[in-house]
Amino acid sequence: MSGPFRTRRFHPVAPELRPRRHRQAARVVITDSERVLLLADTDPGLPGSRWWVTPGGGIDPGESPLEAAIREVAEETGLAVAPELLRGPVAVRTVVHGYSDQVLSQQESFFVLLVEEAFEVQPAGLTPDEQITLDGWDWLPLAGLSGMTEPVWPANLPDLVALAARPEAWPTDLGVIEESTLPVG
Repeated sequence: MSGPFRTRRFHPVAPELRPRRHRQAARVVITDSERVLLLADTDPGLPGSRWWVTPGGGIDPGESPLEAAIREVAEETGLAVAPELLRGPVAVRTVVHGYSDQVLSQQESFFVLLVEEAFEVQPAGLTPDEQITLDGWDWLPLAGLSGMTEPVWPANLPDLVALAARPEAWPTDLGVIEESTLPVG
């Protein structure tokens, strides 16, 4: 979510005392059909934790999922995207993220952006929280995601890329999923 204010303190909290937040979010799968751009994320309250995610984040008040997706891609990658280039939303889901300091539940809309080739990532507007948690990015082969030692969220990322070619299936409901560095319950 954009804005100048930090929302997290990154101090571990006993699992049962973690505050719970809820939000709407937009995520974008950026792919050249063979590779996908993923961001390395961390939980500062859990040293050594690291996972890979698609660009995206919270939807600001008055913003549509498509507008949020465009803004998040610009902020996190530096790429300006025309709305007609985003496909979707190809899928929706509710995801619960258990972190060391909070539990975040969000309703996500996934879009797909097909690019001709990989581009140089130049974040242009990371939030203060993202400046702390993001640990890099890489163009990773879609075919190799299942063999990675660090988690990739969402785990069914190749399926989302395939959905881009099937608009009759949009939006596919992926249900409720937990992706946590520290399990919720």
